[in-house]
Amino acid sequence: MLREFIDFVLALKDPDALIQLLTTVFTGWWSYAMLFGIVFAETGLLVGFFLPGDSLLFTVGVVAGAGQLDLAGIIITLIIAALAGNSCGYFLGRFIGVRLFANPKSKIFRREHLDRTHAFYEKHGGKTIIYAQFVPIIRTFAAFVAGVAGMGLPRFLSFNVFGSVGWVTSMTLLGYKLGTFPLIRAHFEKVVVLIVLVSVVPVILQVLRSRRAPEAA
Repeated sequence: MLREFIDFVLALKDPDALIQLLTTVFTGWWSYAMLFGIVFAETGLLVGFFLPGDSLLFTVGVVAGAGQLDLAGIIITLIIAALAGNSCGYFLGRFIGVRLFANPKSKIFRREHLDRTHAFYEKHGGKTIIYAQFVPIIRTFAAFVAGVAGMGLPRFLSFNVFGSVGWVTSMTLLGYKLGTFPLIRAHFEKVVVLIVLVSVVPVILQVLRSRRAPEAA
């Protein structure tokens, strides 16, 4: 079982290898369950930051385009996985992560850092949850930090829906549409990097605006 899981993760970097793996080893509900588990771990478990979230969704779209996965079914499955993963990260931060700041003598988890994070999420938390969904590594920790910062649950859930649906749907459909081109399939990791860079532009612009505002004041 462990060997099969390792082969599955390694195959995510190669659409053709993943297609072959899904048709020979993982069939039916098992392939959906494996994909669900990877997306859940990458978005909800802090140790899942190394998992290939963007490339996974793009590759899944390629596989769906090859007729090996039901496009609507896999999109719904992975949206639920992202929603559940982000919610898990939020509650980990809300009930466990906040305890890290309980010690007033801590030099790393200082109370003023928590206060600043809380203030930031009060002002920019919604946009952060949505944008972070498209940024590797940050995606793994954004919901956790939102929980630590005490972001309201209804507000978090609303933006979590927007971010999860947008991320899963856009990346999967890009793979589904572009995966038919041999050039894209041969360099899809570069395509994913380009997509990520474009998605980060609004975050960079927001940071620049926030820095200019105090200077103007």
